[in-house]
Amino acid sequence: MKTTTMTQGTKRQLRNSTSLGQTIRNSLTMAYRGLLKIRRTPEQLFDVTLQPIIFTLMFTYIFGGAISGDIQSYLPVIIPGILVQTVITTSVVTGTQLREDMDKGVFDRFKSLPIARIAPLAGALLADTVRYTIATVLTFSMGFLMGYRPEGGLGHVAIAALLVIVCAWAISWIFAFFGVIARTASSVQGISMIILFPLTFLSNAFVSADTMPNWLQWFVKINPISHLVTAVRDLANNGTVGWDLIASLLGAAVIVAIFAPITVRAYMRRT
Repeated sequence: MKTTTMTQGTKRQLRNSTSLGQTIRNSLTMAYRGLLKIRRTPEQLFDVTLQPIIFTLMFTYIFGGAISGDIQSYLPVIIPGILVQTVITTSVVTGTQLREDMDKGVFDRFKSLPIARIAPLAGALLADTVRYTIATVLTFSMGFLMGYRPEGGLGHVAIAALLVIVCAWAISWIFAFFGVIARTASSVQGISMIILFPLTFLSNAFVSADTMPNWLQWFVKINPISHLVTAVRDLANNGTVGWDLIASLLGAAVIVAIFAPITVRAYMRRT
């Protein structure tokens, strides 16, 4: 019994005294584990592969003529909107899978390993950036196949893509927090959808805010999703950088500053 206690104590000491380099290596290993899960269960990518294609086709052909007069005129409006909606919605998976792993006892097994305690959480957040990248590339590719030609050029399109990925990663901290404190994975998804649906649909992602009732315009114009969509449109369609890009990055920084510490604290208590 004494030997077991000493062994557990030694492991705990090792985990608590890991260096920054060790923590980074452990986190990258856990991120690789997340990528292996995707490779072994490719259906996990259905949301980031099918959703951009289905939504782009559906919204463009249903609303394009009514909103912009024709499909080609609507593509510069809808592609950035679909991109932001798809990638931001994908960030929910971080919290859902985190909760599933905790429910299955995976994180309990990690506790027995001499690794940084934060590594499983950091690895999960890092691995999901691959999902955001896939969704971003597919959305722009689908738009290109339908005739979308960004006037801003490839360089500004790449910056717009990077901006969306960074903002989605920041928002994933919110859902990671829900994943740690919620009781079930389904509750994480339910809470997340309640938050995201109003934010994405009550924005300028699909139609201009000027077409909405006056009482609704004020919310749409201060909605952080609207700022992100506008920043992507400015970059991709015009090659310009405006206040909306700065507001999006500031918003992402504030989210990380608030939710990263409380998520890590809650995670440390649970694990």
